[in-house]
Amino acid sequence: MRIGLAADNGNWHKARLKAALEHLGAEPVLFSLADVAIETGGREPLRVPGFADALPDGVLLRTVAGGTFEATTLRLGVLHALVASGTTVWNSPTAIERSVDKAMTSLLIDRAGLPTPGTFVCSKRAAAAEIVAREAGPGRPLVLKPLFGSQGEGLQLIETPDDLPDEDAVSRVYYLQRYVARSDGLWRDYRVFVCEGRAIAGMIREGDGWITNVHRGGRPLPWAMPPAAAELAEAAAAAVGVDYTGVDLVEDGQGGFLVLEVNSMPAWSGLQKVTEVDIALAVARGFLAAVRAARPPRLVSALG
Repeated sequence: MRIGLAADNGNWHKARLKAALEHLGAEPVLFSLADVAIETGGREPLRVPGFADALPDGVLLRTVAGGTFEATTLRLGVLHALVASGTTVWNSPTAIERSVDKAMTSLLIDRAGLPTPGTFVCSKRAAAAEIVAREAGPGRPLVLKPLFGSQGEGLQLIETPDDLPDEDAVSRVYYLQRYVARSDGLWRDYRVFVCEGRAIAGMIREGDGWITNVHRGGRPLPWAMPPAAAELAEAAAAAVGVDYTGVDLVEDGQGGFLVLEVNSMPAWSGLQKVTEVDIALAVARGFLAAVRAARPPRLVSALG
């Protein structure tokens, strides 16, 4: 089984996934979506590096190469074309589109009836100012997040309309979510890793400030994950349609949890430090099982 492993950065994750796939008997071929080309007129118009004669049996995505809107559209189009050709892709391009777009994630989570902080999305600064004036105030801010963003980059607390940046600074999209403060004053939330529909590991993320992402200095701590948190994370993953994901939760102050985000290309180096579950191996095993399940059964002759 020849597998495409799409990874442009993150050497630690790349190495763990490659080793896990090899351990399970697959042949992973590293490539970048930025290097995939389309050449029509031949037998197979998709040209994937390392796969000269046929498409991969499956493609496991660790990262999607960044770039312009046009470049990103092309790379997602390539993934859609792979799926249409019968190649198993984890996570699927549809799931990536849903989770990278925080507004769509929030919409799907809410439509599934899952608890999540109040969220407001608009394009005009005047509309955002009206929302902030109505919903926020000193000591009860909204969180302004980039629509496309990860690892805690670009987050801002907004208490008054004057705190809002100009439209160009937010790419003309204001994504605002109610900030949920803890009664004990700790800066703490939770990450649950879901694979194949099952919560397999979780951690506490604790910071010295309100942004707790490990990439931004948050500390991963062991967590005896409550069943309610696991079930909520699994439901969130199902609502967005991701095969493997990191679901971010926060306590609601009433003994339950709220869904903050669902990540389609999660990092797990911090989580791996505080769990005995081999996360790369779990992802590789689930992915290869999906590849095998999607392959047509081989015909066996009467002579065996």
